Amino acid sequence: MYKIKKLKNNSQLILVPMQGTKTLTILVMFAAGSKYENRENNGISHFLEHMFFKGTKKRPNTISISSELDSLGAEFNAFTSKEYTGYWIKIDNSKAGKGMDILSDMLLNSKFSNKEINLEKGVILEEVNMYHDNPMLYIEDIFEDCLYGDNPAGWDTLGTKENISKFSQKDFKDYLSSHYSAEKMFVCLAGNLKDEHIIKANGYFEKFKNFPTKEKEPVKENQNKPQIKIHYKDTSQATFSLGVRTFANNHPDKLIAKMLSVILGGSMSSRLFIKLRERKGLAYFVKTHSDFYTDSGYLTTTAGVPVGKLEEAINIILDEYRKISKILVSPKELKKNKDLIKGRSVLQLEPSDNKAIWHTQQAVLGEKIFSPENYYKKINQIKSADIKRVAKNIFNNENLNLAIIGPYKSDRKFKKILNF
Repeated sequence: MYKIKKLKNNSQLILVPMQGTKTLTILVMFAAGSKYENRENNGISHFLEHMFFKGTKKRPNTISISSELDSLGAEFNAFTSKEYTGYWIKIDNSKAGKGMDILSDMLLNSKFSNKEINLEKGVILEEVNMYHDNPMLYIEDIFEDCLYGDNPAGWDTLGTKENISKFSQKDFKDYLSSHYSAEKMFVCLAGNLKDEHIIKANGYFEKFKNFPTKEKEPVKENQNKPQIKIHYKDTSQATFSLGVRTFANNHPDKLIAKMLSVILGGSMSSRLFIKLRERKGLAYFVKTHSDFYTDSGYLTTTAGVPVGKLEEAINIILDEYRKISKILVSPKELKKNKDLIKGRSVLQLEPSDNKAIWHTQQAVLGEKIFSPENYYKKINQIKSADIKRVAKNIFNNENLNLAIIGPYKSDRKFKKILNF
């Protein structure tokens, strides 16, 4: 069972003991991501994540950091999202103190040298190119742009090439001093947890200071007609994402929307996977998923289909959206998908790094932390009538959003399709 401790600097220390593992994951997550940016510094949250691995006073360059962690047999990485950024080290629990020393040093004492900043610009520009050249990765950015438009919720987390090319040392220090406050920091220790680890965590992570931080711009949900966003690309396959606005992270219907996405396209036996791939042969990749933020959320189905079959594929998805809004899911299908969610969760939460992310992500989003066991209870409480009610609420004409990557210069024919 997890516990939460308040450090002297008001950071939260989340303790997740696990039986049967010799590892400990040290995860530090900040409530800061691309939604906290403005147009001039869009992309800096992600760039900053890279720069923490580029050298400190004690460990002067990236090789010093990576070599020391490699010599400890550790796994380590970081990630940036719309609303949080996380840094983690997974290590033999007997070496966890050294892991905390390295991670806290990176986050407190990084140099942000101009030389390293200029080198990393090339790395990140190539990361942007990689995403833009891969429609299955890039379509989610196009979809969120379609949903939220020209505000932080609709911008790419990686940022614009123009911004990436001009960031300076001052930009990183300014962002750090306005967002990486101790009160916005959540530290998690998950795995083979000992009392000595808690003592060391107090010592290392109480060094972070508090200061006033900038809040993110709230999302304004005001859609009243279908929206379409086309990214022209000369391809033989059309990649598209067709979805709807749903709920913020703390909404009571959040898990029902998640269940809805799993039934529709969350597995190889889901409705849309069977329809689009197995019966029609239209797609190799088909997936419905749901995302939830502190002030917004959505459910969408993504697929890649032949250019000439895009309209047919869209109509199949719309038909399934209508069907699940009108007809109760059978007890058998509902049970199968409940078991699927719970079974996958069990598999995902075996490693200590995933367990750390599970608990810390909930905390940083201001959510009551559900243990896996309580999460399964919530899933079991969902009824077919709940799914129909939520589906009827979200699947309506004015709530539709369609993002497309493909050789299309006009959205006229797609507008006609989206009129239910």
